[in-house]
Amino acid sequence: MRKLSYSAGIFIFFILISSFPHKAEACYAIVAGKDATKDGSVLVAHSELNHPDNCFLNFRAIPRMKHADSSVIQLQHGGTYPDIEESYSYLWAENFGLAGSDGVMNEHGVVCVSDGTPTKETSMEDLVASGQIEDGGVGFRMRIEVARRAKTARQGVKIVADLVEQFGSRHAIHFVIADAEEAWIMALPKGKQWVAQRVPDDKVVVLPNVNIIQEINPEDTANFMMSDNLIDYAKNKGWYNPEEDGAFNYKRDYGKLRWTGWFEDKYDTDARQWRGQWLISGEKTQLPPEGYLPFAVDPKKKFSVQDFREIMSDHMEGTQFDKTDGYKKGAPHDMMGPREGAICDERNQEVAVFQLRSWMPPEVGCVYWRSTAAVCSSVLTPWYAGINSVPESYHIDVPAEKNVKTDFHFNPPKGTYEYDEEKAFWIYNTLENLVDLEYKKNIKMVKPAWRAFEEEEFRMQEEIENKALELYKKDPELSATFLTNYCNGMALQAQEKAKKMIQKLRNKHYGY
Repeated sequence: MRKLSYSAGIFIFFILISSFPHKAEACYAIVAGKDATKDGSVLVAHSELNHPDNCFLNFRAIPRMKHADSSVIQLQHGGTYPDIEESYSYLWAENFGLAGSDGVMNEHGVVCVSDGTPTKETSMEDLVASGQIEDGGVGFRMRIEVARRAKTARQGVKIVADLVEQFGSRHAIHFVIADAEEAWIMALPKGKQWVAQRVPDDKVVVLPNVNIIQEINPEDTANFMMSDNLIDYAKNKGWYNPEEDGAFNYKRDYGKLRWTGWFEDKYDTDARQWRGQWLISGEKTQLPPEGYLPFAVDPKKKFSVQDFREIMSDHMEGTQFDKTDGYKKGAPHDMMGPREGAICDERNQEVAVFQLRSWMPPEVGCVYWRSTAAVCSSVLTPWYAGINSVPESYHIDVPAEKNVKTDFHFNPPKGTYEYDEEKAFWIYNTLENLVDLEYKKNIKMVKPAWRAFEEEEFRMQEEIENKALELYKKDPELSATFLTNYCNGMALQAQEKAKKMIQKLRNKHYGY
């Protein structure tokens, strides 16, 4: 390899950092009930697109932990509450420095991810004065406490609800909380109100950064949960008048109408919700739609992990909204973004598809398929709920005494955000940026290679799981070791393959 010149080095560095051009809230989720999937699993696809000025996604396996009777959890802004005697193990995609951007799956297969959603309640000063925010409120810890404490998705909703009712939420947000039996969409405005709606078993929900829960039925506790004062609070704020408005509607009465953007301004709906529902249902809703898009849609077929990964790679290809004209005009990441309906975006830190199956022990039946960076040029590799470690290239070293501490999350060690060519986070972001230099040609090399890699993973899945189950019956710890070695091995294979692609693209574009 020819030595990199100073000028070329500066240029490459510029390419690397330019993948995070500005802050954005553009997360995205697709959630399928177990009767809407090929294998009967609950499927949750989620992309994390919050990019601050500094970022590093720290993917780790957190073990079960015992805690002293006197131990407390410290919140970011001052509040505290008692810890539990023993917390569950979980896989954690930790987004350092951000309060609302982590993803988790615990040993019971309980998943928690989130998307920011705008609501009418905005003034933190007013919320504090009215008692809606106490002791600084709660934000970051909600997902982590679901992972540490919940055996089921419904229990996860209640854990978040208890925290919100005690401290008040600092963020307007939607959570997806799921297990192998069911999934819930939980909406929080800022303050102490909340509402949750169950995803129907035979339908699919598309969740961009907009409020999607609409009319609710408080009597139907199988499908709805809510805070006692949700409706009365909206009445007192003047957001909801039953005589004029009819039935209470969370989207209308709590939510802002939309994010700003040309698509929303022209068509009065969210571009990615519209596009996602089209891809799921096979039906292209007219623009502008008549009223709100539905909470959930009927799927055109039974969906798989692979199907969801393809949807998460979408840039409006083949539609009148494709600004690239089939990539002829440039890379979709350079020309389009979430406001234009692109589901895949250059600011992706992680895209995950959680495959949650109830007929096996969760350690084997629940899989966190995840990719780093934009998924169109990256690869899914599996991480089972029962594994006990991940490769060093996926995380930084964290002192045991600071392992899950709130203050450490917001104050990671010096050098955390520095580029490191041996870390998976930077490897896949480098690959993405090189592909974008000449997307139409480069994606033809990268995409087929990754699809072949993934096809091999899926062909191996049944055999791997049968072996893991055989070991589990004899010795669960041995099964965990087997799955850990397998997951780590596949991740490292993919990482080396990505490095070779990077080298090939560097040779092509820069001659070194």
